Amino acid sequence: MQETTRTRNVPHKRIKNKIKGQIDYTLLVVVAFMLAFGLVMVYSASSYNATLKTGDSLYYLKKQAISCGLGIVAVFVIVRIGYKTFRKFAWPIYFIALGLCAYVLFFGTTINNSSRWIYIGPISFQPSELGKVALIILLAYVISKNPAKLRDAKNLIKTAVITVGPMFVAVAINNLSTAIIILLIGGIMLFIASPKTWPFIGVGIAGIVGIVGFIMAAGYRAARINAWLDPEHNDAYQTMQALYAIGSGGLFGKGLGESVQKQGFVPEAQNDMVFSIICEELGLFGAICVIAMFVVLIWRLVLIAIHAKDMFGSFLVIGIAVHISMQVILNVAVVTNTVPNTGVILPFISYGGTSVAILLAEIGIALSVSKGVDVDEEE
Repeated sequence: MQETTRTRNVPHKRIKNKIKGQIDYTLLVVVAFMLAFGLVMVYSASSYNATLKTGDSLYYLKKQAISCGLGIVAVFVIVRIGYKTFRKFAWPIYFIALGLCAYVLFFGTTINNSSRWIYIGPISFQPSELGKVALIILLAYVISKNPAKLRDAKNLIKTAVITVGPMFVAVAINNLSTAIIILLIGGIMLFIASPKTWPFIGVGIAGIVGIVGFIMAAGYRAARINAWLDPEHNDAYQTMQALYAIGSGGLFGKGLGESVQKQGFVPEAQNDMVFSIICEELGLFGAICVIAMFVVLIWRLVLIAIHAKDMFGSFLVIGIAVHISMQVILNVAVVTNTVPNTGVILPFISYGGTSVAILLAEIGIALSVSKGVDVDEEE
């Protein structure tokens, strides 16, 4: 019998092919699944309140779906134009975002005693969300432009003050929780870029003192600390109802759509506290699955950052990974009362148009970076 082109006696070999120009489809699939799951949970958590307030149980779902659609368009546009385009406009993007964050302090629309939104006709958005991605782009540009400069402690501190400082202050005045995330994004990106340690210890101490000062300056912030320490006796209604939801979910939950706490007990359940509804309806098993999805997402981002072909792309993805991971950690910690209530939403799942659109734009940046990554395949 004639032998085929592959010799039978040749042992199996691992053959590695280098494939370029393809986005990270694992990351894309994970994000798509989380978006779909998020829409389901937004509807489940909001349908009761939406019916009472607007007469339309799909009200919040429709708004979230529109934002997801805009974000998906942003993904395709960014992948198309490439992440290097942002390098040319790093400073302008930063100044625009900073200007909008300052503008909202004086002319923003006030909701729940906070001026965080800008309305343009029927469209509203939070400039602080744009501030996060603007800072990531700027720091990636500054770090990649002259990484050796950050080895000097004075230059490191100067860079932090010029880039992170203004954005942190502009956002912290009305939105301390988002400002803390901005501070963490900037601090971790600079920490990874610099071999120095002591400046971060000093800045960390100064940051803690500053945050304590911000808390003491506003009575409602101090009240949140007291509510965290003793929620049962300090009118921490939202926290207590969220804990009831988590406890009543058990191992496998009551079933999708069967939450009791979302029926007026957990205020705005589709926002910050959606994780508590997940725990109530899907149980501990569902909560672990959600966290596992985020672990896979962060893992893919880390791989892209490690194998990126240039430093700018690498630090872009590092910043995105830090942003998403910090929000997940803080949201879950708040819902479980591990930290004081900070009003941080769960990425891709909580209701929030500006947030989901900006996060998807960040995923577009990460996918653009992944196109230049060498991927090892085995045959």
